[in-house]
Amino acid sequence: MKSIKIIEPGKVIIDEQEIPKPQKGEALLKLLYGGICGSDLNTYRGTFAYASYPIVPGHEFSAEIIEVEDNEYGFIKGMIVACNPYFNCCDCYSCERGLVNCCSNNQTMGVQRQGAFSEYLAMPLQRIYEGKGLSPKVLAIIEPFCIAYHGVSRANIKPEDNVLIIGAGSIGVMAAIAAKSLGAKVYLSDISAKKLEYAKTFGIDGTLLNNSKDNFAKSVSEITNGNGFDVTIEAVGLPSTFQNCIDASAFGGSVVLIGVGKENLDFNFTTIQKKELNIYGSRNAVEKDFLEVIELVIANKIDLERMITDTYDFKDAAQAFKEFNDNAGDMLKVLLKF
Repeated sequence: MKSIKIIEPGKVIIDEQEIPKPQKGEALLKLLYGGICGSDLNTYRGTFAYASYPIVPGHEFSAEIIEVEDNEYGFIKGMIVACNPYFNCCDCYSCERGLVNCCSNNQTMGVQRQGAFSEYLAMPLQRIYEGKGLSPKVLAIIEPFCIAYHGVSRANIKPEDNVLIIGAGSIGVMAAIAAKSLGAKVYLSDISAKKLEYAKTFGIDGTLLNNSKDNFAKSVSEITNGNGFDVTIEAVGLPSTFQNCIDASAFGGSVVLIGVGKENLDFNFTTIQKKELNIYGSRNAVEKDFLEVIELVIANKIDLERMITDTYDFKDAAQAFKEFNDNAGDMLKVLLKF
């Protein structure tokens, strides 16, 4: 079979590998679509905090079950599915407490272990979820929606809360959709006016162009009558955008960090004490998120395919990564067709 491999920053090749043989408790899957995540892109750039080389990238994907044993999950050959790409050790303190998404020995596909961007892969049955009639393109976007959904759930958002999400990429837009489903008033901020215009089509309440510190602060004040936002969510992974979240939060507000970065932030931490902020990290997602997101998309008829701005044949992966890198401000969700 053919696999996509990033062998060093900026260099993507198509590699030949053996088709995996599923072990007991696994199914053999044929990849249908894979989404290039921000972490995949940053691995390509050489800026991702957890990157190592060479690596088969990819943890957002949909697939068809090609081979599966009789099982308690009801999986059968030909079923179209989504998958949970986070592998926990089951032995660490986090796993013992059921916090499997923040396992201290976590291995995410395409990051700490080989990823999904191959024509075939073997997957444990307990990490597979029936697609329930959703299209393969939509199912390839379920995983990033779960990342956003999990982050939003950390903030305990209430109806009518004012929520600001910084970063109008795919995770940010999906976080906005999740927050709106809870009845919040949701605003998105980004440096890209084009992304913000596109984000408006998903029913959010407003946008803030983050083109200067003064304009950002003025917009926050105008929208919230000087009170700040009840919840701010960072979906970029930069020191400046985390600082934006701290600054834009109301006294007694909550800050959720979804973005991943490598840089340090030097700031007056007494602001956290002064505002009595609740600060939450958000890592990965859990089975509950996958099951609830699939049902949410079905029940609310959420048109996730509108988030797909570009689709490439997987054999053109080198071109896809390069063009996504060069035009990240204009491309929202990029899929590879297998």
